[in-house]
Amino acid sequence: MSLKGQRLHILGEGVTIALDSIRANKVRAGLTILGIAVGVFVVVVISAAVHGINDSVAKDLESTGPTTFFVSRFPISFEACDGTDETCKFFRNPRLTLADVDALQRLPSVRVAGGRIDTQRNITYKDHRLKSVDVNGFTGNWQQIDGGGDIYPGRNFTANEAATGERVVVINDELAKQAFGDSDPLDKTIEIGDVPFKVLGIYHYQASFLSGGNKPRAIVPIESARKSLKVNWNDIGIAVIPLTGVSRAEAIDDVIASMRARHALRPGSDNDFAIITQDQLFEVYNKIFGAFFLTMIVLSAVGLIVGGVGVIAIMMISVTERTREIGVRKALGATRGTILWQFLVEAVTLTGIGAVIGLLGGIAVAMLIRAVTPVAASVPAIAIVSALGASCITGIMFGMLPAARAAKLDPVVALRYE
Repeated sequence: MSLKGQRLHILGEGVTIALDSIRANKVRAGLTILGIAVGVFVVVVISAAVHGINDSVAKDLESTGPTTFFVSRFPISFEACDGTDETCKFFRNPRLTLADVDALQRLPSVRVAGGRIDTQRNITYKDHRLKSVDVNGFTGNWQQIDGGGDIYPGRNFTANEAATGERVVVINDELAKQAFGDSDPLDKTIEIGDVPFKVLGIYHYQASFLSGGNKPRAIVPIESARKSLKVNWNDIGIAVIPLTGVSRAEAIDDVIASMRARHALRPGSDNDFAIITQDQLFEVYNKIFGAFFLTMIVLSAVGLIVGGVGVIAIMMISVTERTREIGVRKALGATRGTILWQFLVEAVTLTGIGAVIGLLGGIAVAMLIRAVTPVAASVPAIAIVSALGASCITGIMFGMLPAARAAKLDPVVALRYE
């Protein structure tokens, strides 16, 4: 038999012996496999979820335009704020207004400037009552800055309706389904926080992670939100899209200059508003989900370690129970390397079974997440390779000690073992 054939024979023999050992020690082997399976399962599920969320966030930001940026009263993070006036100066920043939106819209470097304010209200239509529905107040050009979508049937509110604060609303298809069922919502009146609003159209858009999925949503003129719904005006934000051919940096400089002039800031004074770019949004997002992902990886590592300890235990027992067999094999010419290889194959087989179970379970959960949530979870190839690789390394690392012990047994002493 060739060297390659001998290695394949030993490999197959090791796998067979490992399976026999699992059948003979079901409880010990089951706990070991469970530890490995849990570790791999966590890695696969978290990788799939993060991969899906990353894709969703990237598509959301891409849909608003790569050069879009935002003007806010407060910065995107409060890391240096300890609650005092000295470190939290932005709490004294003046609120943004619709006059600011109009001023930015008139800048020659700006194509679109739109305001937005968010709240939640109960919505009622006849005997249908939906609690805590997202209500977005927008300026009339909201479709240009909200990431796409179509209104059909019906229409958007006009610039005049937006400016005068008419009680009109555009609802999304999910709100239409839950409130109206199979009936036509157009020109019907719904109550938003006990205030009547006329339905103008139905908005269809691709649900995503950032938008919170396909849940009920109502869109009203921002002036209507202020006048009729009494929304807190301090929470208004402004989205800005530069003119085609104008770089984002140029538009940001013009916006900063305009806002500083409007707020009568002196040269050298800090801005009393914040400019938020998509790069900053990505940075904050990566910090949040990076920490979450790291925590899950640590937890999965604990599972692998527990499984690894189980590998040591079950392999030590296997070595003890097969001491005479090892003596016979050595007496017949088996080398240390052969014995070492056999027991390592057993250990890797044990962890490999756990890895396959965890992998299949993780893929199933990823498919479930994709089906019932807005997160397009998918298992990247690197996650599969990492999971299987980690299980093999765990088997080798924790199987090395009992394998080395078996390889070092003196054949004479092993043959005398009872």
